[in-house]
Amino acid sequence: MKATPTRIPDVLILEPKVFGDARGFFYESFNGNAFARATGLEVAFVQDNHSRSAQGVLRGLHYQIQNPQGKLVRCVRGAVFDVAVDIRRSSATFGQWVGAELSEENHRQIWVPPGFAHGFVVLTASADFLYKTTDYYAPAFERCIAWNDPAIGIEWPAGITPQLSAKDAVGCSLADAEVFEG
Repeated sequence: MKATPTRIPDVLILEPKVFGDARGFFYESFNGNAFARATGLEVAFVQDNHSRSAQGVLRGLHYQIQNPQGKLVRCVRGAVFDVAVDIRRSSATFGQWVGAELSEENHRQIWVPPGFAHGFVVLTASADFLYKTTDYYAPAFERCIAWNDPAIGIEWPAGITPQLSAKDAVGCSLADAEVFEG
């Protein structure tokens, strides 16, 4: 497994070793020892999630203000543009974002640490998106920042008309959001 820091060094792009031939492919999508060696992080995942979304569906920018979740995310069918936004007020990269395409072809994963808002938009006819979390879903503490907040300035892929849930359609601005103070 290869870990590459993004321009926000705490967010990592992970690329597993893929073994393939004419019959198909094999790779370890997660191995605790390999993850620790590649990232220098010791994390314990407690929940796995799987979502399927149609083209143009945009989910996010989500986070939990209490019980914050670190997320290891990947796309196993189709392709998405995945985004992490630093919402740790004391961080030198507060309010900045990074994004990358995750697809069934590139097998990339992204480590989104606790203290970040996360979202993605589906680029293909549909996509299956998987993520492991370091804490359990706690709906009472879930928050949403607007996907198009100009203060953040995410450069979503051109030509996508986002389809939003009712919750995501009323996400607040970063300026009005509860953020992580520590």
